Amino acid sequence: MARASDAKTQTRIQREKKQIILEAALEVFSAHGYKGATLEQIANQSNLSKPNLLYYFDSKEGIFQRLIEELLVSWLDPLRKFSATGNPVEEICAYVQRKLEMARDYPRESRLFATEIIQGAKHIHPQLAGPLKQLVDDKAEIIEYWAHSGAINPVDPYHLLFSIWSTTQHYADFSSQVNAILGHNAPNWFVDASAHLDRMFRAMLTPPTKA
Repeated sequence: MARASDAKTQTRIQREKKQIILEAALEVFSAHGYKGATLEQIANQSNLSKPNLLYYFDSKEGIFQRLIEELLVSWLDPLRKFSATGNPVEEICAYVQRKLEMARDYPRESRLFATEIIQGAKHIHPQLAGPLKQLVDDKAEIIEYWAHSGAINPVDPYHLLFSIWSTTQHYADFSSQVNAILGHNAPNWFVDASAHLDRMFRAMLTPPTKA
């Protein structure tokens, strides 16, 4: 059977259908993870039949891999913007804010990524060990230079990045917990979290002579 992906040039309708499927798959995968998701669930969420879905993607893994590829592009973007030529404390705090904005604006993508990691990262290990590790190593080298030069307080660059990821992505990955605890204040979490995390990381990083 011919597939939409076989054509060198897809029509507008084919592109739109594939985006509908990817949007539906994001909803299903972020809720159930790769193992728990099924093609039937994705088809139902897409308002398509399973055979129609399989015209556009040949397998559940194919859909998932396409989602992960697109996710990693946006996921790494905030770290790519991290500049070695800027003010060290401001650069790191700006990165914290960009990661928090992603938790606010892309909670399903964050949960999809977290679920895949928890389940062993089978489908994204090459990306983690390749592009992500290289980018993190590059930025860790910058942070380490800043620490050794006294521009920021001594800090392990890798554990600093892990701390930023955990404190920002918490608001997406554990949104049910956040909402349950904050109650009627939950809609305002971003403003309060933004101020709190900025104070916390700024206080940790700023040398006494520059405070």
